[in-house]
Amino acid sequence: MAIWPVGYSGDHRNIAKNEGRVFKFDLETLSFAEETMEDRVKNLIDRLYCGDQLEVKEYKGLVEGYTQENAAYAREKAVKVRKRWYGNKIFIRGLIELTNICRNDCYYCGIRHSNKNVSRYRLTKEEVMESCREGYALGFRTFVLQGGEDGYFTDVVMTDLLRGIKREYPKVAITLSIGERSKESYQRLFDAGADRFLLRHETAKKEHYQHLHPEQMSFERRLECLRELKEIGFYVGCGFMVGSPGQTVESLAMDLKLIENLQPQMCGIGPFIPQKDTPFRNEKAGSADFTCYLLSLIRLICPKNLLPSTTALSTIDDFGREKGILAGANVVMPNLSPFAVRSKYTLYDKKVFSGSESAQELAKLKERMCRIGYEIVEDRGDMSSVKEEE
Repeated sequence: MAIWPVGYSGDHRNIAKNEGRVFKFDLETLSFAEETMEDRVKNLIDRLYCGDQLEVKEYKGLVEGYTQENAAYAREKAVKVRKRWYGNKIFIRGLIELTNICRNDCYYCGIRHSNKNVSRYRLTKEEVMESCREGYALGFRTFVLQGGEDGYFTDVVMTDLLRGIKREYPKVAITLSIGERSKESYQRLFDAGADRFLLRHETAKKEHYQHLHPEQMSFERRLECLRELKEIGFYVGCGFMVGSPGQTVESLAMDLKLIENLQPQMCGIGPFIPQKDTPFRNEKAGSADFTCYLLSLIRLICPKNLLPSTTALSTIDDFGREKGILAGANVVMPNLSPFAVRSKYTLYDKKVFSGSESAQELAKLKERMCRIGYEIVEDRGDMSSVKEEE
């Protein structure tokens, strides 16, 4: 049944309203019909697909309007957009977890400073280089160096490490995810060869940020860091946990609007998973399916985004990695850290790091992606500037 807004003339926002009620004109019955919630949500999804920007209240409508049917509709549109820019290519990143030592005490994180039950470690330069050598031989062309905010990794240490990697592998991309630093520090890291920087904003609502972090951590500084990273020239990644304690429909809508405004090259989201040694140990985990719905929306908001299907999705759902790809993601990050430390990087409980989540089992991951119609490629996986499909 063809249904178009009243007076439709190419502007899908031209609809009839009467005291808050919205009507559409049915071309088959030649009569007016009141617009349903499903209609409104699909209309918003269509607007994103067409490149429109939305208001926070409209993003709120998308969050509130989550249903299996609407998720399927968003997924269909997101996959079209992803294929338009990347075809069926899936990019891989080799994840190297530098250190589980952290100065911060985030209430949701298993490696928080005050957790006395963590077996702490930090990798040496040679251990990192050996992981890169192994990863390169396996076909990885991007390395992600991730870790807590460990004071050992000064600018001197990090720039030496970055130059060492780029000297041996000049054409690889290096992504850092090592937290908040000064703008001057970020500039030194960029000049030494770092290409990308992941820094989850965690939430776009200040009150929610304060609920998730101790008072010495600044919401304003987190957002300022993201702006500084963009100004320097990094590929920038933000992101948040889905279902984190204190999260609301409004805060999620604000997250989506922040992503729209920032237009990051990367965006990492995954379901919140509680960790047994944190204040949020008894909180409910987030939903894999709702996370995938948000992945689809983010793909529509940022069509060319390098969007990962995260380890957290695989942890909470055995088919989570595939669900993320089928929702519009185009990046996976198998673990390339030394086996001896993988179980120590306990951001959340039951984090998977073996099987197809392990870089050494890349063949298994390729097979799983092939089963759903996608191909892992040996590539840096930079943001596309040329459409593959019209």
